[in-house]
Amino acid sequence: MKLNIVPPRAGLQWVRLGVKTFFRQPLAMSGLYFMFMAAVSVLSLVPLLGSVIALALVPAATLGLMAASREAAQGRFPMPSTLISAFRGGAARTRAMLILGAMYAAGLMLALGVASLFAPEVAPVVELPGGEVSPEMVRNMFANTGLWVAMALCLPLLLAFWHAPALVHWHGVSPLKSLFFSFLACWSNKGAMLLYAVGWAGVFMLVGLVMSLLGVVLGGAQALNLVLYPMVLFMASMFQTSIYFTFVDSFVAPDAPTTTTGEDA
Repeated sequence: MKLNIVPPRAGLQWVRLGVKTFFRQPLAMSGLYFMFMAAVSVLSLVPLLGSVIALALVPAATLGLMAASREAAQGRFPMPSTLISAFRGGAARTRAMLILGAMYAAGLMLALGVASLFAPEVAPVVELPGGEVSPEMVRNMFANTGLWVAMALCLPLLLAFWHAPALVHWHGVSPLKSLFFSFLACWSNKGAMLLYAVGWAGVFMLVGLVMSLLGVVLGGAQALNLVLYPMVLFMASMFQTSIYFTFVDSFVAPDAPTTTTGEDA
């Protein structure tokens, strides 16, 4: 396995491939993502350990959704069992994935814990009628030092875990090494990753604009709420689908999934 350096424009290609692959199997991909979110919601109801277990399962769920994206990209229907692919690779890789999950939960909780120390006590702001956002709410949000500390700590954590589940499961890399290689790959392809983030931000903004116009046409916020949740689910599933392509193009190995950037997936 070796790192593959891609041009910045690959980031936009990853967005395109994610959208295209999602629409090959929209019900399957959104259904699998809904199953994951439902499981997280149920676990979060368990006192004390529920939220920690939910966080620890995120890397395994990410791998499952990447495996589903591979199935969809190859023209196959991802079955529900694809979501637990991380635990079907043998005892050694299951153990490694669980260790990776524990590291993710610990790292995220530590980052948020440190960020909470910088969060100021802000007086409650009165909301505007209709649930609109007031200027005070926006100012308080951006003046919150804890928010910026959380972003500064969570960004490297996100990059370290971005490719780690796939490296552990598909290539047998140890959890600690997978974090190093994942961060190195994201940093080496920072131009592509930046355009990838910008591309998705543009997609979400465009969809948000369309949804706002749709709300006006349908007659207001109540009518918009009927389609808001399904649209959010579809968009999140579409984003998750694209993560597979960021991994495929970032590493080259004899047993790696087929690279699709630059081709019609």
